[in-house]
Order: sequence, then C-alpha cells, then structure tokens
Amino acid sequence: MIFTSTKKASIFPLLCGFFVILFVFQSCKKKHSEIADQLFKSTQNKIFQDIDPDTLALALKNEILAQKTKIANEPVIEAYFQSNDYQPTLVLNHLFNGDLDVLPEYYDKIGEHGLDKKPYHAEAIRALVAKLRDKNGIKTVEEAYHDLAELELLTASSIIKYSNALQYGVVNPRKIYSRYFSATKRPDSISMRDALKATSFKGFLDSIQPTDPQYKALQKAFFNNTVLEGLSKEESRRYFLVNLERLRWKNKPKETKYVVVNIPDFKLDVIDSGKSVLNMKVCVGEGRNKDYHSSLISYADSDRYDKPFPRETPQLSSVIHSVEVNPMWNIPRSIATKEIIIEAADDPYYLSNKNIDVYKDGLKIEDPESIDWSKVTKDNLDYDFKQRPGEDNSLGKIKFLFKNKSSVYLHDTPAKEAFRHTMRAVSHGCVRLGDPEGLAKNLFGEGEDFDTISKDMHEDNPEPTNIALPKKTPIYITYVTCWADDAGTLQYRKDVYGLDIVLYAHLKMLNSNL
Repeated sequence: MIFTSTKKASIFPLLCGFFVILFVFQSCKKKHSEIADQLFKSTQNKIFQDIDPDTLALALKNEILAQKTKIANEPVIEAYFQSNDYQPTLVLNHLFNGDLDVLPEYYDKIGEHGLDKKPYHAEAIRALVAKLRDKNGIKTVEEAYHDLAELELLTASSIIKYSNALQYGVVNPRKIYSRYFSATKRPDSISMRDALKATSFKGFLDSIQPTDPQYKALQKAFFNNTVLEGLSKEESRRYFLVNLERLRWKNKPKETKYVVVNIPDFKLDVIDSGKSVLNMKVCVGEGRNKDYHSSLISYADSDRYDKPFPRETPQLSSVIHSVEVNPMWNIPRSIATKEIIIEAADDPYYLSNKNIDVYKDGLKIEDPESIDWSKVTKDNLDYDFKQRPGEDNSLGKIKFLFKNKSSVYLHDTPAKEAFRHTMRAVSHGCVRLGDPEGLAKNLFGEGEDFDTISKDMHEDNPEPTNIALPKKTPIYITYVTCWADDAGTLQYRKDVYGLDIVLYAHLKMLNSNL
C-alpha cells in the first residue's frame, strides 16, 4: 500500500509536467500560427507561412545589435521590444490597416517645420511597406525575417524622433547655452513609449502638430519664403528657423499671469489671460554682439559657440516673491574692481558723493578718503562696498526679487538716458525698468502695500523696506528674435547676444539642407 501511494504520488507531477509542456507547445504553435497566418492572409505570400516567432525575435535582436550605434533612444526602444518578446508588434498592428503608409507622408512634410527629413527614413519605410505587402516581394524566409526586423526598428526609431522633434525641439538649449536657467521639459521614456503605443499613428501625429499661433505664423512665413524688411531672403529664412526651434522648446509659461522680459526686444510685458496688460522698455546686460557686427549671415567660426560676455542677462524662469523699496546696493566684486576703485583713485570724494560705504572684515571704515586707492588692485582688494539708499543709488528706488543662480533682479535706475536709445544692452546683467512703479502697482494692486511702496519711492527714505507680494508672480527672461505681433505683422530684432548664431550652428549640424 505504501509502495502504491508513492507510485501514484510520483505519477501526478509527471502528468502535470506533461500538460504544462503540452500547453506551452500548443501556445507556441498558436503564437506561431497567429503571426504566420496574419502575414500570409494579408499578403498571400507563402513564405510567411514558415515564420517562426523565436527566429523572428532573434532577427530583431540582431538588427538592434547591428544598428546600435545609429539608433537614437535605443534603451527605450529595446525595452519596448523586450516587453513584446521581440516580436514585430508595430508592423503587425499598423502595416495592414494602412497606418504605416502615414509615417512617410508626415516625414516628407517635416521640411515645413524647417527640419531635415533624412533622419526619419521615409523612403526606406515606404519601400519596405510596399515590399512586405507585395505577394511576390519576399523571396525567402531569411529575407522575411530581416525585412520585418528592419521595418520594426525603423518604425520605432523614426516615430520617436519625429515625436521628440515636434514636441520638444531637436536641440537641447541647456547643452548649447552657458546661461540658460529656464525650466524646460525634455522627452523622457514615458513620452517616447506613448509614441510607440499609439493605436493610430495618424491620430497621434495629428495630435502633436504645433498649434501655437506664433508657430503657425513663423511656419507660414518660412514655407512661403517671406522676406523680413531690411534682411535678405536667406537671413530671413534663418530667423524663422531658429525661432521655430525656440517655439518647440517646452519652456513656455502655463500660468494665467506672468512677467516676461525679451532680451533682444529690450521690453517687459505683464501677460494676463494671454494679453499684455503692461508693457515697458527695459535695459538688459551688455552683450557680446552689441554693435551687431555678427549676423546669421556674417559670423566667424568662433561665434558658433556660446561664450557669453560677463554682463549678459541670463535666460531664466523664476517667481517674483518680494520687493525692496529704497534698496541698499551690495556692489559685486567684479564691479568694484573694474569701476569703483578706479573712480575712487581718480577722485578722493567719489565714494562719499555716491553714498558708497566701505567695509573691511565686516566693519565700516569711517574715513575711506584716507585710503590710497591707486595702490588697490583686484589682487589685493580687501574691501567691500555698499551704496546707501537715495537718488543716486544704482538700483533706484525699488528692486523686484526672485530666486536665480545669477543674482540678477529687476530694478529701478537713476540713469534714465539709456531708455531713449534703441540699443539698450547696457547694464551689468540685471534688468533696469522703464516704469518700476507701474510694475509694482500691477503686481500688488491697489491697497496698503502699494500705497507704502509709492510713498517710500517718492521720499528719500534712508531705510530699505521689504514687502512680500500677496501673490507670487512667475517671471520669464527669454530670448526671442522673431515673432508676429497682435496685428499679425512679423517683427524681428537683432541678435544682441549672438544666441541666434549659436542655435543656427547646432541646427545646421543636424540638417544637411541648411
């Protein structure tokens, strides 16, 4: 009895194992049958009847290895293939419903966005689709494996590239600009997988076409070879190209209300619900191309790389959180060495006349006129300088504060003459405001806080006053050289920092047609 029980017990797992093997075998047969039958049914090419899923998976793995150095976003693509057991799901899901025919049609038109269609393999995809559909197109099963694997890989690679280009741009601004601190979303594995998982390629590609009116206006101008007044046809074309790319970057404001400064336009706007409710002139940091010697047509090879002038205002995004009325100016060391000690050496009363206090080791020096400033250099400068509040304070009567890595802010200025000039890249890096009180009124609104600000700005109040905004307001300092105004008229500004040249050089490396 014991022997019989043991025998029965040993037979049971053997039977289970047999059924498992049978189930797996039948599943593989079914899988094999589904893929082979689908391909044969759709093409009537008998070669596809011999397709084996395992061999097909190996072919796709080999194709990835062969093209590994040429595939963009390879880790995302291989992870997607792995999740589908290296079967050509993109081809199987999109070849026979006409969906794969859509891809080359969109890629052919990418030139309308100012981009090169070469990286998207439109002709290769079109040829492979036609070959796979042709009853007599595939001659051997080995050819079938290779062509299915190649089309699968080209489809995955191209749709991700196209999706990334239109939704995020082809150039990462953080990689080409030294002083770019704007929050900018870049493509990630989730957005790329979304492209691969699209049930309809046409529906997906339609959904990612840029709809921004500014983009459409520049795209139309580019496509129609519009010539900007005062520029050549080719330079106009390049203006459109670089600014179309900027519009593809995901760094645009999403808030209802925000402050935006456009560096080459020397203007500040407060935007509320999509409309400018306050506009003013500003002065920005002095730029490397302030004489406009270099242009998108005429530039040296050295201009292709971002080498910012020390005083250039950075591109950034932040939040204005407070103001300081009648501010104290902590003079930066760079300004102290290049300006303050030189002026003090020429005029012993310069410091007192400008209300500048001198400190050493944190202690105020009572008689800075006794110092021989002609012997003080940047190498032995042991002093700090602070300018007291007042009419001559370089920050004027108010400054607007927001966190940033460059220690810049918006501020008033006693030097009003610069606002009369067209070229206003004259500051040390901060943004001087043409109407600081107007900005304060807009951000604070009517009430006690603004009344205090206005009162203190019109009095010679020696004490700085900090006031927090009741509602923090986003600020974007941008660099845009071409756009359509509210009337639909194309506007352009000269490239005061040479940033168009840097961007164009990188676009040119990616586009054989430029």
